Amino acid sequence: MAEKEIKLMKGNEVIAHAAIRYGCDAYFGYPITPQSEVMETLMELKPWETTGMVVLQAESEISSINMVYGGAATGKRVMTSSSSPGISLMAEGLSYIAGAELPCLIVNCQRGGPGLGTIQPSQGDYFQACKGGGHGDYRLIVLAPASVQEMHDFVALGFDLAFKYRNPAMILADGAIGQMMEKVVLAPQRPRKTNEEIAAECRDWATYGKPADRPRNVVTSLELQSEAMEKINLRLQAKYKAMEENEVRYEALACDDADYVIVAFGSSARICSATVEMARAEGIRLGMLRPITLYPFPTRPIAELAARVKGFLSVELNAGQMVEDVRLAVNGAVPVEHYGRQGGMIYSPDEVLAVLKEKLIKA
Repeated sequence: MAEKEIKLMKGNEVIAHAAIRYGCDAYFGYPITPQSEVMETLMELKPWETTGMVVLQAESEISSINMVYGGAATGKRVMTSSSSPGISLMAEGLSYIAGAELPCLIVNCQRGGPGLGTIQPSQGDYFQACKGGGHGDYRLIVLAPASVQEMHDFVALGFDLAFKYRNPAMILADGAIGQMMEKVVLAPQRPRKTNEEIAAECRDWATYGKPADRPRNVVTSLELQSEAMEKINLRLQAKYKAMEENEVRYEALACDDADYVIVAFGSSARICSATVEMARAEGIRLGMLRPITLYPFPTRPIAELAARVKGFLSVELNAGQMVEDVRLAVNGAVPVEHYGRQGGMIYSPDEVLAVLKEKLIKA
């Protein structure tokens, strides 16, 4: 049995290592705090000398997402990373990529907003990631890591899901997860797929060159006939429904006997896991449900908990975004409250516990 390769590194750094080790073909990006280490690490590692991976700094986020569009159209494993304002600039391209049904990976290391905001951690991009961001009825697969190890692991998972559904996938991290250092187990190096393997895998849609035995593949999100465009949209909705049936991922902590449940994702979930321990020490039966996929959202598990608990507290580093999906899942069965900090401020576990007591237990 091979010895595990374990290193201490930042969440942003490990994204670069995981991409190379997955066999990623190309990274197109533009530096922006607090995720600039992704590109810096790739430049330092020089994967073009080892695996042949392309690493290119574009002149803007708009350029980089359209480079991703072009690379994804050929069936290659391509990705980008940015932070909140940069993702906003990519929104049109993301809508195009979703409409063209192309697989790719996007990493958003969120910072405070709106506007340029601050470079500190935030979770204010939940709506942008899960409810569109760009135009039209489209969805991204959205993964929310809560550790440096998950930053690493979700690169492979994101690419795998993107290709399974021919849909862009996003790792929705934040400045805390991106900048913190933790021990991480690195995956072994995979070879990049050959052009022949890509041609076999992506034969029906990718623009890798037209062989004699099939019609040409055209990659576009444009359809001028309304009837045809509706059929495309209905096909997309059927795909999203399949995601909701098959790809929901979450973690339940101490929920089996819970009277109250915190719903939190990413760095907030790390904080709230300590809140659960503190509450239990006081005799309060508190649990936590951590969505790992923000889309598809764990609606059914939350609805099942709503049938037997007394209330939910959605804890997020924003003014109240995921709480809307929690309320939809609970459907009025029990109270659902929200607690958040904004502008890069982060709550403490005891602060969350005090809010839980005030809003749910003493209410």
